[in-house]
Amino acid sequence: MASKLSRVTCVVNQKGGVGKTTTAVNLAASVAAAEKSALLVDMDPQGNASSGVGVRAGTRERTVYDVLIGEVPMRDVIVETDVPGLAVAPATQDLVAAELELVDDRERAVKLKNALSEIADDYDYIFIDCPPSLGLLTVNALAAASTVLVPLQCEYYALEGLTHLMATIDRVKNGMNPSLEVEGIVLTMFDPRNNLAHQVADEVRDHFFVFDTVIPRNVRLSEAPSHGKPAMLYDVSSKGAQAYLALARELVVKHAASSRAGKAKQAAAAR
Repeated sequence: MASKLSRVTCVVNQKGGVGKTTTAVNLAASVAAAEKSALLVDMDPQGNASSGVGVRAGTRERTVYDVLIGEVPMRDVIVETDVPGLAVAPATQDLVAAELELVDDRERAVKLKNALSEIADDYDYIFIDCPPSLGLLTVNALAAASTVLVPLQCEYYALEGLTHLMATIDRVKNGMNPSLEVEGIVLTMFDPRNNLAHQVADEVRDHFFVFDTVIPRNVRLSEAPSHGKPAMLYDVSSKGAQAYLALARELVVKHAASSRAGKAKQAAAAR
């Protein structure tokens, strides 16, 4: 992939209702607000990431489905959004058929990776929103990504699901994407009045890198998708929008520090 691309980040959790698509949409929009060009790739047949940035179902002739089955290049399905610097590769329910149509294809697990390689130098960040499952679409996303970001709701069953997800990530890392790394965990839908939420958060922090920014339960965050807008366009002053802007800053700073450390290591090795 071209050097401009800082990260292809896969936003994944096989458990539904944990703020996965909300995180993909609002983090991508917030990174764009930080003047980094961003692409949001919708790999969920529900198409919620697409509608969340204003691309309604049935309004696009070509989608990610057409890319995966090899009919068009990724560049042909990308749409600019109302957020300057943010584009989206939309999905519809047609994407369900891709898993069936690709079942006999030897290259089925790297279709997305190959498609993204052609446009990698067009963006600073690419975020992939995955379906709430660990099937072929999610495996494609993991194979294409350089990092994995996991939104996690602080409840008991979340920890059990996290174990299964990490096992899948390890299998993809060992089998087809050795450079894949876990970016970190983002705590979502957090209610500070709930003692269990604090206990789960503490346990997750004991085992994984968890971002400092915590995404709260927020009505405006829930309302924004019905208006086809990220929270920062719907109500930038809301706690939810501000939290995702803070998460984007944290992510960009983290990557900048990592890049500097990498360059320093290379320079030391060259001496």
